[in-house]
Amino acid sequence: MRSRNSLNDHSSGFLKDLRRRGIHAENVLDAMIRVPREQFVLEQDAHLAYGDYPLPIGYGQTISQPYMVAVMTQMLQLECDHRVLEIGTGCGYQTAILAELAEQVYSVERLASLCEQARYRLTRLGYDHVHLRCDDGYLGWPEYAPYDGIIVTCAPDHIPKILVAQLAEGGRMVIPVGPAGQQQVLWLLEQEQSRIKQSKIMRVAFVPLISSQSREDT
Repeated sequence: MRSRNSLNDHSSGFLKDLRRRGIHAENVLDAMIRVPREQFVLEQDAHLAYGDYPLPIGYGQTISQPYMVAVMTQMLQLECDHRVLEIGTGCGYQTAILAELAEQVYSVERLASLCEQARYRLTRLGYDHVHLRCDDGYLGWPEYAPYDGIIVTCAPDHIPKILVAQLAEGGRMVIPVGPAGQQQVLWLLEQEQSRIKQSKIMRVAFVPLISSQSREDT
């Protein structure tokens, strides 16, 4: 994984804020330092890249605030030999953070334009162990399952069983759940001895996970 020195006055401040708010995993903090967030936002918003708030990336989608990226990543407890699945590639920023930590990253994005833009950015930055797919995120990417970590960066109205089935023994999934514009909850799912332990973490607000699948399908 490539090391970059992309911190400036803005990013150093946001790193201090992450520590203050409970981000203690050094590998996650290091990843947040190495990935140049300003390259994943719209050009006119580059000066806002390290502010702790989401930013629009086009097509009605957003890049999550740095704290939310860090806290969800920390919850996965990724190691360097792990395989991770991301649902909702978006601009590719969260994908890059995962790529700094895991051996293989598989990411699914529904919108073809976003997927291709993310592919360009990630390739340019040298993340050759990231695999992107333009498809329905509800379905995951079963061909490469099971995954040590699954992160969902958009909110379904329930936890899709088909994603839970792709989690490895000992694996962890982080997923926001709830209708758009209403209260959503961030959940942590842990696979332990073929059983799923579910924990509510915090209230959150994410864009919806749009799918052609019905509730019965998942």
